[in-house]
Amino acid sequence: MKNIFKNTIIIALVSALAIASLPLVGVSAMGESDPPPPGREVSNEKLEQVWARQLKMYEKIGKGFERDDAFIEKVQTLIDKAGANGKDVTAVQAALDAFEKAVKDAHPLYESAKGIIHSHQGFDSDGKVTDAEKAKETVRTMGEKLKEIKDAMAGTGRALHEALKAFREANPRPERTTPPVPEGG
Repeated sequence: MKNIFKNTIIIALVSALAIASLPLVGVSAMGESDPPPPGREVSNEKLEQVWARQLKMYEKIGKGFERDDAFIEKVQTLIDKAGANGKDVTAVQAALDAFEKAVKDAHPLYESAKGIIHSHQGFDSDGKVTDAEKAKETVRTMGEKLKEIKDAMAGTGRALHEALKAFREANPRPERTTPPVPEGG
C-alpha cells in the first residue's frame, strides 16, 4: 500500500513538473512579441515593448532548461518503477525520449540567442531604443530565434504531458481506505 501511495505522489510531482516545463513550448509563432511586418513604421515605444517581451520569453525558456535535467530524471524514475510493476509505459517512455531529444536540439539555439541579447543592437542597456533601424533588426532576429526554439521543441512538452495524463487515466490510484477505528479507544 505504501508503494502505491509513494507512486501516486511521484506521479503527482511529475505531473506538476511537466506542467511547469510547458513554458518551453509557450513561444507563439505570431503575436505581440513579434516584430512588425517590413515596411510598416513602428514607434520606439512599441519596439521597446516587443524587446522586453522577448527578453522575458528568453528568460522563461532558460528557467525551463535549468529544470529539464531533474524533470527528465524524475519522469524516467517514475517510468522505471511503473514498468517494474508491470505497467505499460511504452507511450510515456516514447514521449519522454522525444522531449529529451527536443531539449537537446533546442538548447544550442537558446544559447545562440545570448549573442543577440548581449549585443542588443539598437537598444541601450535599459532596453530603450537608441537606433530604430538596428532595434527593428534585433527584434526581428530575436523573434526568429525564439521561433526556431519553439520549432525545435515541436510540441514535445505538451505530448509528454498528455502521455502522463493518459497513463494516469489508464492506471488510476487505488481507492484509499481508512482502517476502522477500534471501539472504546
